[in-house]
Amino acid sequence: MAQLQADAQFSHAGLILTIMKLLFSPLALLFTLISVQVQAVELTAKDCAAKLSAGQTDGSSLVRLKMEVKGAAKTTLQLQIKQRRTASSTEMVYQVLWPKERAGESVLLRQSGSQALMGSIFTLPDQVQSLNAAQMQEGLFGSDLSYADAVENFFAWDQQSFLGTEVINRVSCQILESKPGKGQRSNHHHVRTWVDTRRLVPLRIEKYNAAGQVTQRIESGRIVTDDIGRQVPASLTVSGRRAGFSTELEGSKLKHEVSFTEAEFTPAAFYKMKAASFRTE
Repeated sequence: MAQLQADAQFSHAGLILTIMKLLFSPLALLFTLISVQVQAVELTAKDCAAKLSAGQTDGSSLVRLKMEVKGAAKTTLQLQIKQRRTASSTEMVYQVLWPKERAGESVLLRQSGSQALMGSIFTLPDQVQSLNAAQMQEGLFGSDLSYADAVENFFAWDQQSFLGTEVINRVSCQILESKPGKGQRSNHHHVRTWVDTRRLVPLRIEKYNAAGQVTQRIESGRIVTDDIGRQVPASLTVSGRRAGFSTELEGSKLKHEVSFTEAEFTPAAFYKMKAASFRTE
């Protein structure tokens, strides 16, 4: 009889423990979610910008993408991008892979620290031309993305602040405003970025002139996980530089930690460029 009473007490205690777990597990989950939300709210503008900047200055990488320029007519290009980006310097080579009649056209862009952006373009059959400061505002391969836009990292500017929140594509975003500091060059007065702070992904970017007019808008499309586990936009739509025109960029391949030679980032390399392999060594 004593054993039966003990077993009954044990079963009763076990039942109470089970009920407590059922009651408190959702509460624990709720407190965890609240904690995550508080952490997201506590992310400062400078912290947010620093994380986004680190995502851009991510070392060496190789990119394959499709560029569609839409206006009076449509132009479609398949591009390859070789890039080396750090906090102190940027080197990028854009090369046309397709269509066949334009294959080989290339652009080299280089910037170190606060120095002026430098670049060269290669047009068929064998002409190399240096880009001056005014030409840096022209469209890359005739697109709505300028040469300067391709290199500029406004997340690294000195002045970063949050303006509030807004929902973009059913996602609540923090609006990050970036302004260049002393010695930081830009053709834009300020830039606003709608950031999904949970995934640390920009969903919209607007660039403004000194009069407060939007001079360029970049909208993110598909968000995917890249080869190093980050959430990144796989497609972008760029507009605003020219009335009635827009440019769509659709990424297809991305590979980090690629070994490049110094010679690959010189105008001399234009004459022997070819499509790079994305195979894992």
